[in-house]
Amino acid sequence: MSSRPARRALLLGMPALAALTSCSPGGGSGAPSDAADGPAGSDGGGAGDATSAPGSASPTTAPPSAAEQALAEMSVREQAAQLVLVGVRAGESFPEESVSGLGLGGFFLLGRWSEVPAVVETVASARAAVGEAPAPLLAVDQEGGRIRMLRGDTARETPSAEELGEEGPEAVTAAYRSIGEDLSALGLHVDLAPVADVVDPELGEDNAPVGALERGFGTEPQQVAACVRAAVEGLGEVGIAATLKHFPGLGRVRENTDFSAEGVTDGTTTAEDPFLEPFAEGIAAGAEIVMTSSAHYAQIDPGVPAMFSPAVVRDLLRGRMGFTGLVITDDIGSAKAVADVPVAERAARVLEAGGDAVLTADPTIAGELVDAVEEWAGTSEEAAAHLAEAAGRVLRLKERFGLLA
Repeated sequence: MSSRPARRALLLGMPALAALTSCSPGGGSGAPSDAADGPAGSDGGGAGDATSAPGSASPTTAPPSAAEQALAEMSVREQAAQLVLVGVRAGESFPEESVSGLGLGGFFLLGRWSEVPAVVETVASARAAVGEAPAPLLAVDQEGGRIRMLRGDTARETPSAEELGEEGPEAVTAAYRSIGEDLSALGLHVDLAPVADVVDPELGEDNAPVGALERGFGTEPQQVAACVRAAVEGLGEVGIAATLKHFPGLGRVRENTDFSAEGVTDGTTTAEDPFLEPFAEGIAAGAEIVMTSSAHYAQIDPGVPAMFSPAVVRDLLRGRMGFTGLVITDDIGSAKAVADVPVAERAARVLEAGGDAVLTADPTIAGELVDAVEEWAGTSEEAAAHLAEAAGRVLRLKERFGLLA
């Protein structure tokens, strides 16, 4: 029942900033503070307790949702499989040998897809590969500019985030609505966008993962926050789930975590940093997914990649910022930043940190990841409970898309 500014103020732990009406740089910042401890929202929506009013009928127990029913019928291994999403590369055969029979949670498109029949065939193969398991979530990285997996006949061309940030929120909303329409037409559910990272103005193009590729909306937190909200709302207007990335931000590192394990430490960002404002604004706008990065954040949890850090995921994202949706990783299959960590350990550490699902661009490790999650769930009651909670989040998102029928 609260207004958007009030919700945003809760997320940021400070008064709402009134200037978020354009993407033009403005004064002020919005860093999360201790005032925002605890979830900022709940599944209950503030409905109050179940006590009956005088003279009313006795309360009845609501029937389980489709997601709850599906979860209750799953084995531990089936739950584990829901937490693994595998990349399918354009121009290559669907990785049936690596994924068939696992009942994976989803797939995402990699490379450049320019022909509609190829996408349609892959969507059909993905659905067939999971067998009797719930239909898979289907995602793609469609940001605009250079970062567009869908090209040619499969999607309309849209400007880069940098260009959109200069134009303003209305342009951002229109572009992301267009992106969402194209994804929906192809049977896809999730856009692995928008980028919520604020590029350090002192780095600019020397920021390899974002600035050099024009993936960021700008260099000022308030500006980027307004554009992130606009992107989330544009996708939401056509029913596509938005993904805020790369939490807690890649705008202050020099190298790309996909290609390097060096130069991927952010020594500046703190848990109260203004650069977190775009993530808070995206959450307030209704983003359903947050992607964690594999960079290191020396002021939050030194020496630990964000996706493996309880301080980043449980304390900051879940606790301080109140995010209750699905937390996924950046690629853990091929990324150089985590290449030295054994595959099974990657999955276990993600879950121990409080994450929900893992993405791998390497389909050949899918089975190993499912094995690792299943084994981890058997280490304690707490681990088993977290697995069920994480699988439940995946299934609730699937329920929204009608994938549990």
